[in-house]
Amino acid sequence: MRVYTAHLPPAAAAAPVLLREGFAWGACLFGGVWLAAHRLWLAALIWFGLAVLGALLLPSWALAPVGLAAALLLGFHGQDLRRAALSRRGWQPGEVVAASDAEAALARLLDARPELLPGAARPA
Repeated sequence: MRVYTAHLPPAAAAAPVLLREGFAWGACLFGGVWLAAHRLWLAALIWFGLAVLGALLLPSWALAPVGLAAALLLGFHGQDLRRAALSRRGWQPGEVVAASDAEAALARLLDARPELLPGAARPA
């Protein structure tokens, strides 16, 4: 079972976003590209800037361990960066859902809270 956190949109027209808890392998392996793909523009710019700065200032023997440490750090905190970005955009943290995959988690969430369906008729 995987654990997902649901983030509820500021407007009722959008569907909730599910973020998987745990290590983000994509963030660890692809770094700044993963950040940019998830619209974390400032974090991606900082990531690339630090990579260039590290390549210019660090001695050659320190590049690999520092790069590995930075990649692991981003892997462990990548989803937290996404959560913070959603929060800044007005999304509210909602339910915690455990399911085998993201589709099952969304189905379980919408089964428990049908009012989250985009465009669903809401009782007055």
